[in-house]
Amino acid sequence: MKNLLIVVFIFMASAKILRGQAMSDSLDNVLSFEEYLGYVKQHHPLVKQANLRLNMGEATLLKARGGFDPKIEVDYDRKKFKDTEYYDQLNATFKIPTWYGVEFKANFEENKGEFLNPSKIVPDDGLYSAGVSFSLAQGLLTNDRMAMLKQARFFIDQTEAERNLLVNDLIFEASMAYFEWLEASNELTIYESFLANAEIRYQGILRSVEEGDIAAIDATEARITLQTRILNLEAARLKTRKASLKASTYLWLDDIPLEIEEEIKPVMPTETILSSSLLMEDETEIQEALTNHPKLRSIEAKVKGLEVDRGLKRNKLLPKLDLQYNFLTQDADQINSFNTANYKAFVNFSMPIFLRKERGDVRLANIKLQDANFERVSTSLNIQNKIMASKAEISSLRQQNNLIEDIVADYQTMLSAEERKFEVGESSVFLINAREQKLIEATLKANTVGIKYLNANATLFNSLGLFEPFLNE
Repeated sequence: MKNLLIVVFIFMASAKILRGQAMSDSLDNVLSFEEYLGYVKQHHPLVKQANLRLNMGEATLLKARGGFDPKIEVDYDRKKFKDTEYYDQLNATFKIPTWYGVEFKANFEENKGEFLNPSKIVPDDGLYSAGVSFSLAQGLLTNDRMAMLKQARFFIDQTEAERNLLVNDLIFEASMAYFEWLEASNELTIYESFLANAEIRYQGILRSVEEGDIAAIDATEARITLQTRILNLEAARLKTRKASLKASTYLWLDDIPLEIEEEIKPVMPTETILSSSLLMEDETEIQEALTNHPKLRSIEAKVKGLEVDRGLKRNKLLPKLDLQYNFLTQDADQINSFNTANYKAFVNFSMPIFLRKERGDVRLANIKLQDANFERVSTSLNIQNKIMASKAEISSLRQQNNLIEDIVADYQTMLSAEERKFEVGESSVFLINAREQKLIEATLKANTVGIKYLNANATLFNSLGLFEPFLNE
């Protein structure tokens, strides 16, 4: 019995030494949550891919602005057959489009030939013209060029919001992967600690059985406990490795994927690090979050673009009335040579009888706009509910953490008391194992609740749609 008491004391002391050594080792090779997210934010390819969304919007805006670029057009047509010049025609035009469907243009025309159309006969030195063309009904207040440019500006806002949303989702998914790795690593540490306890206890009981202090069946029970601990440890080791590889998928450096080595351990982030890493240092009001949420900003830009499209479709219901007036002169270097006596005018009028195509386009535009508005309302409500649910979960899990910590402490006290009773012969190995099993379950539960608290904070970050300003550069 004395030998057994000595073994028990050795077990208690060794357990403390093992726990202290584990903590010391963990401080040498660690990857903190802050460092982990730093790599994700700075080097992950998806961040660069997300920036392509903004580049796409800028390219679309540049393309739309091209509709208002000045343009030079040159047409040259000549026919010669059997030494006969049928015609030789040159027409050069310079156009300047403006915002409200008005286009200024200057033209030089030089035509000659034996079979030239009489309407194309001009002075030998050519004919100059300067004039303007515009629309009086359809195309005056809005036209395709104007609508495309307005939509491109809204598309810039939409792509920026989508880029921020992509980065937010990336940080959220990376955070969840880190917390999964942390949970598995904590489980591994727990099982390692209790395996050491089981090994020491088993050796002590074997010694006591050999000396005849206790029955041999106690050694069998201790061996079952030891084998169970080894089995749990192996499962935890596999789970930890798989979780670390999953977390590794978010680690990149100079476009090269990184792999977390087995000896690297995660660290439970403090409240300060958690808040700063997830950009939640300042409490965000729900209404403010809804105003700045990238998902809602993307839908808002989409709605504005559809409103522009609807205005363009409504404008198509108007008749088409295009006017063009050009002053003519053969002396372009003399401004006063342009006068109303010499001109070329053009009028074009057209209007479909039933307007079925145009009315159908307007109806489709209204349906798309209503659909986008419904999406905006439902998305806003969904985000609001997610934010409230996440905040409620965080508050509940904070209380659960406090409760489970007390439960673990109480189970530890009960195990210690059972060990003291065993020392004086008033308990058994079965009761000690039962108490220890309850302590293991409570410790694992505390680990699970702690990780749930971290996951809830990451979910709140995702629901708020937060993003870092430097990612916009």
